Amino acid sequence: MKASGKRIFMCMAVLLLLPGSVSAATYLKSVADYQKAVKETTIGGMDITGLSDGVYVGEYDVNFIYAKVEVTVQDGKMTDIAILEHKQERGKAAEGVVEDMIAEQKTDVEAVSGATNSSTVIKKAVENALRNAAR
Repeated sequence: MKASGKRIFMCMAVLLLLPGSVSAATYLKSVADYQKAVKETTIGGMDITGLSDGVYVGEYDVNFIYAKVEVTVQDGKMTDIAILEHKQERGKAAEGVVEDMIAEQKTDVEAVSGATNSSTVIKKAVENALRNAAR
């Protein structure tokens, strides 16, 4: 192959590979942003006892994981937490965290092992529902 043919081949190769490289870089940035968002998520304590009876909806989204929940409050206690939507990668097991929140009557419970990020998102969605109840 002559020098001009090699240059054309190299230019074509670069042009073909460039979009894939940009896509990969964009994806990696999204993953980094998602991991940062989960890491910076805090679950605070809330006094549930003063909340009015009712059903409250809350949600939380960190891009790769999203949860929307419905929390039932009766007589100052969480009596039910329904997961309306849970977008997750491998965190389906995290949905079990709602049982602990009801049993312990708090949102800041231990995460489900192997599904920590999804547990955090579900807990924050429940906290957001309770904050909606407090308004």
